[in-house]
Amino acid sequence: MTVTVRLKIKGRVQGVGYRAWCMHAARGFGLSGWVRNLTDGSVEAMARGPQAAVDALVMACESGPVSARVTSVETMELEYAEMSPDSFQQYPTAQADD
Repeated sequence: MTVTVRLKIKGRVQGVGYRAWCMHAARGFGLSGWVRNLTDGSVEAMARGPQAAVDALVMACESGPVSARVTSVETMELEYAEMSPDSFQQYPTAQADD
């Protein structure tokens, strides 16, 4: 089954290569989606693919790259999200919703 999940990663996750790491990990799992910094200091990602692959990315995001210090990973499964079907991209920083 294909699923789409939004992730919000908190902690020391900006300025440590988290987005590049996440993009590489997601591509390795064969996922499509995107990753970006948020103005509140967190990182947001949207991932779409097979349930097992998305679950593997979520678990990997709980650690992140060696220089990151992740304190939490919030996830929300989405009904549908428009994104490139065979690509995982890094987007510019966006305004945080909270």
